Amino acid sequence: MFAAANSPPKLITLILLTAVSILSLNMFLPSLPNIASALQADYGLVNLSIAGYLAITAVLQIVMGPLSDRFGRRPVLLASLAIFAGASLGCALANDIWTFLFFRVLQGAIISGMALSRAVIRDMVPAQEAASLLGYVSMAMALAPMLGPMFGGVLEEFFGWRASFYAFMVMGIVLYWLCWADLGETNVTPSETFTAQFRTYPELIRSRRFWGYSFCMAFSVGAFYAFLAGAPLVVERLFSMSPAILGLCLGTISLGFAFGSFLSGRLARRYSLLTLIMWGRIVACIGLAAGLMLFVLGFVNAATLFGATIFVGLGNGLTLPSANAGAMSVRPHLAGSASGLSGAMTVGGGAVLTWATGLVITETNGAYALLGMMLFSSAAGLVSALYVWRIDMQEARSTTVQPE
Repeated sequence: MFAAANSPPKLITLILLTAVSILSLNMFLPSLPNIASALQADYGLVNLSIAGYLAITAVLQIVMGPLSDRFGRRPVLLASLAIFAGASLGCALANDIWTFLFFRVLQGAIISGMALSRAVIRDMVPAQEAASLLGYVSMAMALAPMLGPMFGGVLEEFFGWRASFYAFMVMGIVLYWLCWADLGETNVTPSETFTAQFRTYPELIRSRRFWGYSFCMAFSVGAFYAFLAGAPLVVERLFSMSPAILGLCLGTISLGFAFGSFLSGRLARRYSLLTLIMWGRIVACIGLAAGLMLFVLGFVNAATLFGATIFVGLGNGLTLPSANAGAMSVRPHLAGSASGLSGAMTVGGGAVLTWATGLVITETNGAYALLGMMLFSSAAGLVSALYVWRIDMQEARSTTVQPE
């Protein structure tokens, strides 16, 4: 029962690693006001536990990917889970804001669960099968953000704000045991030294395909971040909704993502990576363009807005598993580095789109600006996918040219 694993993990292990990585971001959101009150801190300072956490996880993904290429996926994941469990206890016991924020930063180690789960899958199977498995893993990325705050709110109401962090500690311990028993090493060709590994990085950096796939992911997720940044303001100004109904409507984009991810799991073995990526981008763009057109024609209502944005979730569910698999397949021996760098680009791009959406949206242009920003980001993802398609066509033509 406690023997160390020596074989590849089950898919459920990777799904749970991904889910907890996402839960760590938003499960305790209902507790933010009480954390500020209990630690006698300004709400804006407490909010660093979200914004600062995102920044830290972006940096950590860049670091953890190469570490897993050098030392293996298993030791990096186990070390990260141990740090996460200890940091969660530190947050739960904190009596001042700076101690809380210090341990909150250390909690960011759990991002390895999401970044390295992708690399583990790519280690185990070829690119198209990896896209299929990533589709099922991505369903956790849709459901966890919806269920996390609900669970955190229940813990807050019955046990106080510290309960969420004790729950994180338990999750970390359980996941550590699960990975110890189930997640054997999948990186069978680790670099001998960091020097040798760094010599191979230019292979990844010079790859036009890698940047095409990565920008496609960043812009695709950017549309989702723009939605989260602008939808509450737009709904408040245009429609009369209770907070409960608003929360339900905001969850529609995640439901679309869950369904799109499920479709990816079913279709990725039958269709090429680029085919699913293009389908996803086209679905998102058509849905948003139709929403804008309906708004122009006078159909200004919640059904039009959320009916259009659900296509973004559906399109992202089709796009992201294949784009992830594509980025990691450019240089399979650097799958961890590719996963980390593309993941950091996605988080960074999301932060930029969130900021830009806040600047663009006003009380007068609300719905149009929101759908416009989302359409711009989704279309930029489509352009990135077309860039990869162009590279494929160029290389296909060059291989068919026969020397005279």
